[in-house]
Amino acid sequence: MNPETSKRCLQGRMFEGRSAAHRRQIYRGAGFGTSDFGKPHIGIANAWTEASPAHKHLRALAEQAKAGVWQAGGVPLEFGLFATCGNIALGSENLRFELPIRDVLAASVEIMARVHHFDGLVLLSSCDNIIPGQLMGAARVNLPSVLVTGGPMDSRRWRNQTVTPSDVNAMVFGQVSGCRNSEQDLLEMEDVACPGVGACPTMGTANTMQILAEAMGMALSGSTTIPAVRADKERAARAAGRQIVRLVTQGIRPSDILTEASLENAIRVNAAIGGSTNAPLHIMSIGREVGIEIALDRFDTLSRQTPLLASVIPNGPHTMIDFHEAGGVPALLKEMEVLLVHDALTVDGVTIGRILEGCGRSHGSSIRTLENPVQAEGGLAVLRGNLAPCGAIVRTSSIGAAVGTFRGRARTFSSDEDAWESITEGRIAPGDVVVIRYEGPTGAPGMKEVMLSADAMAAMRLQGEVALITDGRFSGFNRGLIIGHVSPEAMAGGPIALIEDGDEIQIDIQNRTLAHNISEDELNARRQKWHPPERRATSGFLSLYAAHALPAERGAAMQDWPLVRVP
Repeated sequence: MNPETSKRCLQGRMFEGRSAAHRRQIYRGAGFGTSDFGKPHIGIANAWTEASPAHKHLRALAEQAKAGVWQAGGVPLEFGLFATCGNIALGSENLRFELPIRDVLAASVEIMARVHHFDGLVLLSSCDNIIPGQLMGAARVNLPSVLVTGGPMDSRRWRNQTVTPSDVNAMVFGQVSGCRNSEQDLLEMEDVACPGVGACPTMGTANTMQILAEAMGMALSGSTTIPAVRADKERAARAAGRQIVRLVTQGIRPSDILTEASLENAIRVNAAIGGSTNAPLHIMSIGREVGIEIALDRFDTLSRQTPLLASVIPNGPHTMIDFHEAGGVPALLKEMEVLLVHDALTVDGVTIGRILEGCGRSHGSSIRTLENPVQAEGGLAVLRGNLAPCGAIVRTSSIGAAVGTFRGRARTFSSDEDAWESITEGRIAPGDVVVIRYEGPTGAPGMKEVMLSADAMAAMRLQGEVALITDGRFSGFNRGLIIGHVSPEAMAGGPIALIEDGDEIQIDIQNRTLAHNISEDELNARRQKWHPPERRATSGFLSLYAAHALPAERGAAMQDWPLVRVP
């Protein structure tokens, strides 16, 4: 490495001269020497934990990433980040923490990178909110960065059917008369549902975000969907370690990659894969870190223009292993090549258009062609109306073709747990619209995933007969006529707070409307009587989150600062 490159890499030569002795002594004590101070220092942000199969293997991948950094002439410095799993918190109020942890992770990356004067970052993570939290942090500090994903776990069959964690959830939370499986059945299923390390092998939020990280150019091409247990996953991590040193040398930063073009590509890819309804929250929040405000309606516009091409559970019968075997993200991008912005830069050091020149087309039924899509439009829709003036989101790909409109009577609840109890006790009938409110960003607080009720509806076979709307959000596992992110949320006095039992609710997916069929005079009268309930969190991190989180239609992150484009 020449002197000019070294000077550029070391952020103002922070380790040179007498004044830097206090820094050098610390790294000497950590085992580094004089020859290491003039090289690019690469932070290895590892969200490793033994508490989740999605992250348990990241220690081995971090070793490979560090090897790649050494090979390319850099110095890797690994540090730990936490990673949680929502499935552990499911069924408890602690699920409220899952979305807000993005902000803690982003701040952790920011603080560590700034204090230690890193020149670049390799980010290792696998799951729902961990990936976007790390990407938000990398975008905030705007240091050259590459994401290494843990990849999907394998899947197994039980009684001649493919089983995933979502099947266990449905069995557990649908344990009611008429659909209860035996305890032995449950034990057998749970024993095979998570057969090893990696993210749950469905198109949940985890794999959605792994795919989108590659689509927006922040992960090496072809790397994100490699199954966790395969040797090429380790090779991809090592390649990322080598590439980050090149990015530092070339001065390619997240603000060069996370542009309006690349984020538009990510929105289109999310539509094409029928990705999780959480994806808009994450894409908007990542974009805001580099000064790009994305309107919620942009997701609907691009989804209408982008056919659904992937048929991975819950949008079809396939797993993420099938998706990867069909060619993974490169094959998907090749199939939708005419829809993408080709001049978007990637961490490969070239544009997405250049990458597409060498990509082959899909060779499996889990990734379809534009001429033969799973459905003509993408997997996500934004609804508006007097019930959701600022928008609401529905995953059209997991509803079923037969359900396009729905009119029903409201059954109101103030928590997921209360609604779940009524569903499982048989007190919800066909034609009902389950309304779960005060689960939004400030109401929960934390915009909790309304998983209990959604899973119970599926287990009770109420899909198509009952709808659910909420100011909370959903897991990427969930399916059915479930509408989330209703905004303004109830805690903010949104219209969803004014619904009463028996009110008529009308849903029209094709026309993108969500209506509360009641007179304006009656609504005004109710509004005069309404007052917010007591806050559920008055101390600790959730109280801070509630005070500073943006509303759902702007990403729901703690980003209530003026929007300033990163230089």
